[in-house]
Amino acid sequence: MKLIFKSINKGDQNEVLKLFKKSAEKINRLNIDHWQYWKNPPSEKIKWVEEGIENNEYFFVQNTHYETLGMVRILEQDLVYWGEQSEKAKYIHSLVVKEKYNGNGIGSLILHNVANDAKVKHCKYLRLDVDSKNSKLCKYYEKQGFKKVGIKKLPLSVYTLYQKKLI
Repeated sequence: MKLIFKSINKGDQNEVLKLFKKSAEKINRLNIDHWQYWKNPPSEKIKWVEEGIENNEYFFVQNTHYETLGMVRILEQDLVYWGEQSEKAKYIHSLVVKEKYNGNGIGSLILHNVANDAKVKHCKYLRLDVDSKNSKLCKYYEKQGFKKVGIKKLPLSVYTLYQKKLI
């Protein structure tokens, strides 16, 4: 399946927050304590989304019929979670696939597309973080070839840092 990455703009912020909220509700139904702050996001999370949109880091992921399947945030650096890094990498955040598309390999396709783009741009790694309480998601990324390389403690949670070598 071919994916289209459509840049998200300021007018789409409510849709981004809605996607986060829907994901948090689904995760809650699975009895996983992860992303629950997105049901009623604190001001620092709303600001984090605003900054990402302003920096052109958020993308709706669509199919060739322009249906939105989910979204992803792709960064050139991630000082909050990873700090200064010497090796070139792409950083993934906010990977959301709409529930009706779950189980169709969309998440893997998104990761594959981002990795291919990162390789073209001579990045050595693809990096992301996962709320450490979400063991199912940690295992998912490990199956995708990511290796655990650290832990980051932040006010809202503790995160496991993962990276995948590209070159």
